[in-house]
Amino acid sequence: MNKEVPPINIRILDKEYVVSCPVQERDDLLASARILDEQMKQVRDVAKIYGAERIAVMSALNIIHEFLQARRERESELVRISDSMANLVEKIDTALIQD
Repeated sequence: MNKEVPPINIRILDKEYVVSCPVQERDDLLASARILDEQMKQVRDVAKIYGAERIAVMSALNIIHEFLQARRERESELVRISDSMANLVEKIDTALIQD
C-alpha cells in the first residue's frame, strides 16, 4: 500500500511554499521554517538588506554560524567530560592500589 503524503504549506518571508515531506518529519520542517522565517525577517529589518536572494544567503550564513558555534561548544564540553572521567578513573585506581 503506497499512500501519497499530502504536502504541507509553509510561509517564509511572507511567501507561501508547498513542501512534501514524510509525516514523521513535519514538526521538524515546521520548526525549521519558523527559524528561517524569523532569521530572514531579522536580516531584512535589522541589516536593511533587500532582495530575497541576498536575505536568504545572509540568513543561511547566520544559521550555519550559530550551528558551528553550538557544535564547537558541544565538542569542548565532551572533551571536558572525558577529561573529568579520566581523572576520576585515575583517582579510583589510585585508591584501589592503596587499599
